[in-house]
Amino acid sequence: MRHPIFILIFVFLVSSCHQQQSDKAAFIAGDLMMEEEMIPITRQEQNSPPPLPPRVTQEVIKKKIIKDGRISIEVQELEQTKTHIDSLVKKYGGYYANERLNNSDWEISYKLKIRVPSNNFERLIAEVEAGGGEIKYKEIDARDVTDQFIDLEIRLTNKKNYLRKYNDLLKQAKSVKDILEIEEKIRGIEEEIESTTGRLKYLSDLVDFSTLDLEVSKSKDSKYQLEKRANFTKRLKHALSKGWFGFVDFLVFAIKIWPFWIIAGLIFFGWKKYRQKKG
Repeated sequence: MRHPIFILIFVFLVSSCHQQQSDKAAFIAGDLMMEEEMIPITRQEQNSPPPLPPRVTQEVIKKKIIKDGRISIEVQELEQTKTHIDSLVKKYGGYYANERLNNSDWEISYKLKIRVPSNNFERLIAEVEAGGGEIKYKEIDARDVTDQFIDLEIRLTNKKNYLRKYNDLLKQAKSVKDILEIEEKIRGIEEEIESTTGRLKYLSDLVDFSTLDLEVSKSKDSKYQLEKRANFTKRLKHALSKGWFGFVDFLVFAIKIWPFWIIAGLIFFGWKKYRQKKG
């Protein structure tokens, strides 16, 4: 009777151990499944393609525009208008390159050459026109010199590169002849660089500062004033005196050419005798 009981206990222990191993195997299998599910994600993160390089946008070339204009305005109050223009020039950071006052019998005018930053050019014109007066003429020009800028900058860069190479050659030169020839080349390139640089500065100044030739004028009253003319007696005396002086001048001139009168007389008498002989 004891043997069957031991057999049952043994079978129970064996089945318990088997169940624990099965649970452990299931737990391990579950971990493996979770690991297998995580691996693709991890690999996908590790093997993902590198980010695209930032797109290199081509640098937009800024246009180089030279703006200038010519305006003529006729006003009623010249000095008041001139004061207003002075304030506008100061307001927009400009200056007078030339200022001239003309005072004739029929009008008085200011001729002004104004240099103003190009970004304020249109604002200045708008406020000048809004200040009143009759616009007699208006002309605005805009010239694109971008190609000239690019060409000069490229030439300047090339010349600087040539200058650098000739300086390197000068360091390596050994004979006096080579040194003198290279120095002459360097001198010529330096002059060309100075000329090109000056041209670029001149164009830059025209682009940065626009020019406005402004004429502001006021007409004068041109009424005929009788009181400014002399009376009849004075005018008659003046005419007689001028006539007398004219006669004296003619008489003096006639006396001055007396040799011609003698020659003319001899010719006349000679011709007269000749006619008489013929007759």
